[in-house]
Amino acid sequence: MIMIITSASNEQIKQIIQLKEKAKVRRQKNQFVVEGIKMFLEVPKDKMVSAYVSESFLETNKEKLHGYKYNVVKDSVFKKISDTVTPQGVLAVVEKNIYTLEWIIENRNKEKSCIVVLDRLQDPGNLGTIVRTGEGAGISGVIMSSDCADIYNPKVIRSTMGSIFRVPFAIVDDLPQAVEKLKNSGITTYAAHLKGEIYSKNAFEKDVAFLIGNEARGLSDEVSKKADKLIKIPMVGKVESLNAAIATSILMYTHFTN
Repeated sequence: MIMIITSASNEQIKQIIQLKEKAKVRRQKNQFVVEGIKMFLEVPKDKMVSAYVSESFLETNKEKLHGYKYNVVKDSVFKKISDTVTPQGVLAVVEKNIYTLEWIIENRNKEKSCIVVLDRLQDPGNLGTIVRTGEGAGISGVIMSSDCADIYNPKVIRSTMGSIFRVPFAIVDDLPQAVEKLKNSGITTYAAHLKGEIYSKNAFEKDVAFLIGNEARGLSDEVSKKADKLIKIPMVGKVESLNAAIATSILMYTHFTN
């Protein structure tokens, strides 16, 4: 007989809500929540802590759950743990991947590598899009300042469309020092900056890092001063700058296709 969780007071349900809503709890537990069948099936099995499905989802999708252990949750209770207006009926608690700056540097392909460095990026959608697009552009990893948006925020997780499990990323307390470490490892650093020079198609070295700043304020002076070169994306019209995720995508793919 299948046991069904019928109360929002259930300890597992309360823990999921805490993980979903509070970055502090995610840090303490070293866990996060993913929702939806696509994201669920992307989770590496050795990283899946627990899984939950709604009664209605189970009725029509049981075959998709073959080989998985899961808890069944009453539909009305599942709505409380869902982060979407229309619950998708399946979610998982997942153990975080832990990478370091040093790991990303050491494991990059030194013949051709692109690392993205993010300074105080705040929009979850931008962060998730950069991770997702970065996978497509073959980047080696993402380095983030500790005051960026939480990469395990449910909105970021959704935006990555599964790339969160495949793109290495590291969070650092001292971003200028991290940029210095990249340079000392032979990586050429380019800062996207309004005062930069417009770059040409084949301007970039093979082993690079692109420094991207806050959506409203750009890069801090401390970070931009560490860059080998300040660059600007070629544009026409009266547009001064582009959305952070779009600008990053252009730079990543310019390097990728060189």
